[in-house]
Amino acid sequence: MTRVKHTSKDIDLIARMMRAEAEGEGKLGMLMVGNVIINRAVADCLDFRDVRNINDVIFQIQGGNYSFEAVQKGNLFYSPARDLERELARRVVKSWRQHPSKYALWYFNPYAPCPPTWYGQPFAGQFKLHCYYEPQANTCDSVYR
Repeated sequence: MTRVKHTSKDIDLIARMMRAEAEGEGKLGMLMVGNVIINRAVADCLDFRDVRNINDVIFQIQGGNYSFEAVQKGNLFYSPARDLERELARRVVKSWRQHPSKYALWYFNPYAPCPPTWYGQPFAGQFKLHCYYEPQANTCDSVYR
């Protein structure tokens, strides 16, 4: 069983995004980014009510920009996926989850200490340079399933 329906093209999208956003943070950092992508696909709340598949998540536009900066600025995102990243993508699609990304819907690299909230959402934890944020209690039960 998997956490979200997917195709081989979806695996490539996740793999490319994980590499573009977190290659410098190793396998674990890439898995955490991949987990946020999957969380957004299963979350039926907040900014993610209308994203039901991996393509929707990766190419979602919020506030006039893509949600993932790598889509518009990332050379790595537009490079072909490699076997390592595809394997990591399959792991997050299947079942992989770990703190601080376990229930996170957002992450970012502030180049400073992680703020206690980000757009009103509580800080879940930090892995290397990325800060992870979960939805406030009782605002997104679907992400906790």
